[in-house]
Amino acid sequence: MSEEKKDTNKCGGKNKAMLAYGVIQLGSTVISAVALAAIAFGFCSVKKESKVFNECVAERVEKMGDMQSEAVRYCNGG
Repeated sequence: MSEEKKDTNKCGGKNKAMLAYGVIQLGSTVISAVALAAIAFGFCSVKKESKVFNECVAERVEKMGDMQSEAVRYCNGG
């Protein structure tokens, strides 16, 4: 009878450790997924900004007759 109680107590600590490991593993997976989503949304905004910049340069070259280097400087804010 006393042997059965000793075995149960030994397993109880291992179960808690495995549960903690599982929770930590799941938490880190969720954090990684959120980080990847944030990076993906960041690339979307960079793509949109690039498109607007290219349109600005093309418009400046067509309407004002500037050289591309001057148009780029203008669209950069300089």
